[in-house]
Formats: sequence, structure tokens, C-alpha cells
Amino acid sequence: MSSIAPSEQSELVATAHALADAARTATLRHFRSTDLDIDDKGARGFDPVTAADREAEDAMREVLAARRPLDGVLGEEAGATAGESGLTWVIDPIDGTRSYMSGTPCWGVLIAVSDASGPLFGVIDQPYIGERFVGGFGRAELTGPQGRHPLRCRAPRPLAQATLFTTFPEFDGPEEAAIFRALSGRVRLTRYGLDCYAYALVAAGGVDLVVESGLQPYDIQAPIAVIEAAGGLVTDWTGRPARHGGRVLAAANRQVHAAALEILAYA
Repeated sequence: MSSIAPSEQSELVATAHALADAARTATLRHFRSTDLDIDDKGARGFDPVTAADREAEDAMREVLAARRPLDGVLGEEAGATAGESGLTWVIDPIDGTRSYMSGTPCWGVLIAVSDASGPLFGVIDQPYIGERFVGGFGRAELTGPQGRHPLRCRAPRPLAQATLFTTFPEFDGPEEAAIFRALSGRVRLTRYGLDCYAYALVAAGGVDLVVESGLQPYDIQAPIAVIEAAGGLVTDWTGRPARHGGRVLAAANRQVHAAALEILAYA
């Protein structure tokens, strides 16, 4: 139960939506552009960053400077800015830059507001198709072209009937890839490459599991908030909190989480 007063909760939710609106404008300005400016950060192989990534984060930081100047900020492109309020906005202007630069609509904007215990409220926004998944402070909902609907994760089912997603099947080397293959061999369907949209589908009831590794806090804090608000859970591969990133297991319910964890925990 959050200790934040309802009036401030409303302000935080409104700020999160303002951030998502600002990022929508910046990202759509460049999406599917034939002259998109792309640089390679080169952290692990090809690690692209575009003008849209930078502009979207700048736009969100401007909103925060105006509306929440005492809060901290942790963003993928501009790093960490200390705050005084005990709250931090954890933002990824484009999660899935490779998808973005390829013209596929599987990227998204990630926004979370967190305290020392982890994310309190999160947004997974897909600007191009107009879907916004939010979760926290007692709400879990999707707003999109078909209106507004509550988010609810899938009910328990055997692991053999589960759908599993990951973005990069190679993971961080052959050991992690082998562990993932062991899990993949136990589920009904494995699919690849949706970036943050796969986490949104867990919250929406379409996917049972997402397994990834090498994540940063800005990759996972918004999905944690949205999925947990929809009745699921997100941990690392040993069942501990995943708010700092690393190896992540997102699950629609505790039963399928426990079944997957039996395999992943050998890592």
C-alpha cells in the first residue's frame, strides 16, 4: 500500500501521462523517416541511439523540470539527476531502438516513478499504434484505438500451455542461451523480438512469460509497475526483486512463475 497521499498520486499519474504525451510527439516526428540520424554507442555490439531517443528524453526532462523539480531522474540517454523528494522518474525514451530504426511498431516509451522500494506507477506507451498501458496506485488499464479497458494477466495454466517471449535469443552468452532453450523446450510457443511490448502483453493477458537478461533499471521498472498492477509478478532468475535490471522473469501469475523459476534458477 502506497504511503503517498491520494492528491499526490493524482499529480504523479498526470505527470506520467504528460511525459508520455511529450515523448509521443518527439518519437513520431522521426519514426520511419528516411534520413533518421543514428549513432552507435557500441556498448555491446551494435547499440544504436537516434535523434528521436535524445529529443524524447529531453522533452520528458523539460516536463519534469516544470512539474516535479524536486524529483530525481534516471534516463537512458542523459543518466541520473539527483532529487530531494525521495521519488525518481525512471525513463527510457525509446525501448527498442533497433525496432524503431527498422520501422516496426514494437518499440515503446517507458516511464516509471519510483521510491526506495521500487516502482510505484508505470507507463508502457506505443505512440505509433496509440496504445498506452498504465499500472499502479490501484489502477491497471489500457487506453487505445478501441477505447479504455482494464488490464488483467492470464489465469494459471500448465507450463506446457504457456507462451514465452524474449527479445534477443542469444542472451549474454551461450550459458544463458542454453538455460533459455531449456525453458523454451517446455512451453507451447516461443516468440522473439517485441522489446517492451512483450511486457505489455503480459499485463494485457496475451502472454504468460517474458525472460530477458542484461537489462537496466530503465528497461524494467515501468513493466514491473504495469504487470504487478495487472496481477502478475516480475523478479530476477532467482526470485528476488528485479527493479535494478539484470536477468528478468516476468510472469502472468505465481504458478507459471514458479514453474519457470525451477528451470531458470539453475543459472
